[in-house]
Amino acid sequence: MDIRRFFKYLTPAKKTKLVLSLDGGGVRAIAAVIFLKQLEVVSGKKIFDIFDFFIGTSAGGINALNIAGLKANCFELEDFWSKENLAKTMSKSFWDNASFLQTKPKYDGKGKRELLLEYFKDQSLGEAKKPVAVLAYDVENRKPRLLSSYDSPGIKMVSAASATSAAPIYYSTQEIDDGTWLIDGGIVANNPSLLGYSEAKKIFPECEIKVLSIGTGINRRKINGRNSAKWGALNWFRHDILGIMLESSMFDEIARDLMGKNYLRVNSSTGLVNRRMDDTSDVNLERIHLMGMEWWSEFGKTSTDFLNV
Repeated sequence: MDIRRFFKYLTPAKKTKLVLSLDGGGVRAIAAVIFLKQLEVVSGKKIFDIFDFFIGTSAGGINALNIAGLKANCFELEDFWSKENLAKTMSKSFWDNASFLQTKPKYDGKGKRELLLEYFKDQSLGEAKKPVAVLAYDVENRKPRLLSSYDSPGIKMVSAASATSAAPIYYSTQEIDDGTWLIDGGIVANNPSLLGYSEAKKIFPECEIKVLSIGTGINRRKINGRNSAKWGALNWFRHDILGIMLESSMFDEIARDLMGKNYLRVNSSTGLVNRRMDDTSDVNLERIHLMGMEWWSEFGKTSTDFLNV
């Protein structure tokens, strides 16, 4: 027998730890919930029990906190994103819909905070049942801020959820428990897979790390380059400048190069789904639901094999 093969048999196999990484994308994050619900049904296991570490940005961060903090299953997650709850989070618009010259955040955020308090109550990150982290951005110190159950256990889950989802234009900057002012982490890493991998390596240094990363759809609508050369702030706003800033394909490519077979990405074109993050019309919500089901048709078998469930 080859001596290298001999010692390979003597060396115990590394344990594998599974990371669930969830992108931001407003209401489009519901598609990830629909996909994960199918995974629960097929595997017979709760998402909480399948994964060892959870990380998310923005709406994906709220989902991560629900799973790791409350042990929510995906039927409960779907209830969290109900039409009634969405109406709460997007109540009291300050905007004049006839004008693009807005001087305030689109929503006052009170309804969103009330909803988060209803679910997370007074729990701190340190009370999470499994390791969890959400990404935000510190506007005063001009740097990303990772809020986690292990490095910032005293931060309230409500504060973490409010901060990671404080999308500029839509919601105001959030002051969290330690006095820092944060906005949505999607402006630096809407796909937090690389952070999830790095953090998991610190928490589980002796283990093999595998990451399932779920997006919120890719906007493939073409921008006319010649026309865009003439645009100022108003036209860029009309043509989804925030969506362009949240584009995560580069992070996906780096993650694939770094992790290889230990990385699986679930995502596709948004198709008919509205690129806006706050379109809660029945038609758009149905399209988001269908997108999640289409992901399951395309990636379901690959995902169960990848996760060995």
